[in-house]
Amino acid sequence: MSKFHLNTQELVQGKFKAEKVNLAFVFQVNCPGCFIYGIPMMNDLYKSYKDKFGFIGVATAFEDFEYNNEANLKLLLDNGTLVGETKKYYNTQFELSNYLEIPIFPVGFDRMTPCAELLNSNKIELMCSAIPNFANFSQIEKEILVAKVKSHYAQLPVIAETFTLNQLQGTPSFIIFDENYDISGVYFGHQNEDIIKTKLEQLLR
Repeated sequence: MSKFHLNTQELVQGKFKAEKVNLAFVFQVNCPGCFIYGIPMMNDLYKSYKDKFGFIGVATAFEDFEYNNEANLKLLLDNGTLVGETKKYYNTQFELSNYLEIPIFPVGFDRMTPCAELLNSNKIELMCSAIPNFANFSQIEKEILVAKVKSHYAQLPVIAETFTLNQLQGTPSFIIFDENYDISGVYFGHQNEDIIKTKLEQLLR
C-alpha cells in the first residue's frame, strides 16, 4: 500500500490532525473545475463529517505559477477573490467577480521546492516509487525512468512536493488515507459525492 506524502507549508486556514480516516483535496486556484466540482463537495462533506474524518485542502501549482500561489489562495479564503481562468469562467457564466463557496475546511499551500534541490535529494525515489510496478522494474529500467523523471522536472523552476511526490494526474484530486498515511483511494477529476462518502463510511466501519 502506498503512502500519501503530505508536504505543505504552514496551514493558511484551520488545523489538521490525521484521524483514522482522512480526505485530502488537492486543487489549484487557477482551475475552474476545482471550484465548480471540488470545493462545493468538500464543503458539504466537511459540514457533515468534520467530527468523524480528517479533512485537508492542499492548494498546489504545477503550471501558471503567476496565478497558482499562496498569495492568491489567501485572497480566495479571505473574500472569495478569483484569478486567471477561474475568474474568467465565473465572470462569463455568472457575472460573478467573487466566489460564493469559499472553503470552510483546513487549507494549506503545497511546499514549493527549487527544482535542483528536490531532484538531488532522495525524494526523487519517492516520486518514482509512486509509479505503478516500479518496484518490479529491473535496475536498468529504474535508472532509465529516474533519468526521464529528472529531465522532465528539470524544466520547472520550482516543484510542488505534495502534488509531485504522489504523482497525481492533475486537479482536482481527492486522496483518502489513514492515520499512518496509507492510501485507500485516489480520485481525479469530477467525482460523485456519494461515491466518496460511501468509501469514507466503509473505512470508518
